[in-house]
Amino acid sequence: MLGAILPLVITLILLVLVAIVGFVAYQIACDVADKTSKKMEKKNVSFSKDGMKVGVKEVSAEQVGDSTQTCVRFPCSTTSGLGG
Repeated sequence: MLGAILPLVITLILLVLVAIVGFVAYQIACDVADKTSKKMEKKNVSFSKDGMKVGVKEVSAEQVGDSTQTCVRFPCSTTSGLGG
């Protein structure tokens, strides 16, 4: 009688161990997905059922003017010293 029950007990123990390992792996995967999602949302990237959406940061007219002025001023200042 013990010989007939022993394989059943071993099978159940193995099944429980596989279930525990699977559950822990699932919990780790969910945790990584949540952390990644939060980190990407800080960078204006969000995931939805439709796919990935990237938000664009708003840039003021003053910031655009400053960057344009820097690009125009830098080449002029370097070339004026060479030919002059």
